[in-house]
Amino acid sequence: MEYVSMRGAKVPALGLGTWLLEGDECTRTIPLALDVGYRHIDTAQGYENETEIGAALQRADVARSQLFLTTKIGNGRHGAADVASSTQESLARLQTDYADLLLIHWPVHFDRVGETLEAMTQLQERGLTRTIGVSNFTRSQFRYAASVAPVACNQVEYHPFLNQRPLREAVRAADAVLTAYSPLARGAVFDDETLIRIGQQHGKSPAQVALRWLLDQELLVVPKATSRDHLASNLDVFDFVLTAPERAEIDGLARGQRLVDPPFAPQWED
Repeated sequence: MEYVSMRGAKVPALGLGTWLLEGDECTRTIPLALDVGYRHIDTAQGYENETEIGAALQRADVARSQLFLTTKIGNGRHGAADVASSTQESLARLQTDYADLLLIHWPVHFDRVGETLEAMTQLQERGLTRTIGVSNFTRSQFRYAASVAPVACNQVEYHPFLNQRPLREAVRAADAVLTAYSPLARGAVFDDETLIRIGQQHGKSPAQVALRWLLDQELLVVPKATSRDHLASNLDVFDFVLTAPERAEIDGLARGQRLVDPPFAPQWED
């Protein structure tokens, strides 16, 4: 495993994304993930799976101190009182005393983001979260958030078909870390001829090539997987190195393919 430094915290660079992982499937997947070596779990109030994740973590033979656990504030809970109460509800469902990272899930109430971040900072001071951050914020939104609170992360869609380099640089300039969700472009990487060819040169799958390309940028990456084979395959990316020409080829795959764009999303910036 490789690690990324986030405001002094040592974070496993590759974690498990749990969006759309619900019910019995979630209950089955979390123990598998822990068993093959995951120690970074990403969830959200809106995913409606915190209860299943908390129960699985309680049953696991892994100390809480060995885990990095992220959750996100729901879109309807951005007021100061709601930030506090909803976070405490999340911690109860997750059966833990603290989150390692607490994020604003979407900037749906950006006119109140100062209030939201202030409430999150107070939770951080109380030890209910180790770090705070945002998700799905544009460059200008992120820069504003970073100017008013100690945000440590911006979690966004990022894969070879969507150029997020300008946003990555803005996040890095604020001494924060970018987290890539949907890093496999919801399966589209498997059919890309460039990724297939590069993978064949290394004895790796196109998905593993995409993950390695992201990890080379010193990001956190949270792919979703449910089977033991796919979970293990996503972790099997630390034993090969992409060449500079290969990375440049993958850079060139960007085509503005945004896969997560709900009606409440911000106006995206290039």
